[in-house]
Amino acid sequence: MEIVTTLAELHNALASSRAPGQRIAFVPTMGNLHRGHLRLVEVAKQRAPKVVVSIFVNPLQFGPNEDFANYPRTLEQDSTQLQDAGVAVLFTPDEKLMYPNGATHTSFIDVPDLANILEGAHRAGHFRGVATVVAKLFNMVQPHHAVFGEKDFQQLLVIRAMVRDLAFPLEIIGVPTERDAAGLALSSRNGYLTAQERQLAPLLYQSLCEVRDAVRRGEDNFVQLEQQAVAHLTAGGFKPQYVAIRDAQSLLPVKNPTTTPLVILAAAYLGKTRLLDNLRV
Repeated sequence: MEIVTTLAELHNALASSRAPGQRIAFVPTMGNLHRGHLRLVEVAKQRAPKVVVSIFVNPLQFGPNEDFANYPRTLEQDSTQLQDAGVAVLFTPDEKLMYPNGATHTSFIDVPDLANILEGAHRAGHFRGVATVVAKLFNMVQPHHAVFGEKDFQQLLVIRAMVRDLAFPLEIIGVPTERDAAGLALSSRNGYLTAQERQLAPLLYQSLCEVRDAVRRGEDNFVQLEQQAVAHLTAGGFKPQYVAIRDAQSLLPVKNPTTTPLVILAAAYLGKTRLLDNLRV
């Protein structure tokens, strides 16, 4: 596995894969890798012989009171995992390369509508930061396929909208969420949980399953189902920010539940840790 930090090194590492018929698959990450990330790599390897993974903790997608400074940076451990997984190139740009004039003096990409609801409503500017850094990475790597986890479901839809609207010549692939044995969605931030909180955390997924089961039974008072889930989580020690049953393609409120593909999304604090999850119906 080649580890590169500059654009010149990246382009040299990928030069042989620019020939006709050659394919490149890309997995952008912020590091602190877990089994879910490695599953993305597995899917990427199914699409292309050369897989590129990036590790960059992007300051643009963190709010002023979020955990940018404390976000786990585990490059040595991550490198070992990626090499064992058969990754061809690990790209680890620094902030100067990504934002030559500083993160506050750069061009931005805004994805309207999708980026301003749910997560966007609670994390102002978050998806602008995500879309901007992903667009830059796409231009640097120039992959044929890019692989993202469905745990960040809204993020996946934002990236798909950006790719469609700006005509990026690549395929976006979503991969189902990896969970632990108790159902907790794997996340780099799970390491913030205390031992006691780790025991409580699966309640988030259980609550989503209860909402899903109710919808499958034909219950269509979605506001009531959302409120019940919020109450259940609150009683279990969480501080929910939202539980929402939405159209899985637009994330808008559902007008016709009998014909619309649905997704249930939730975000809640458990102690100081913000957990995010979703479940398709």
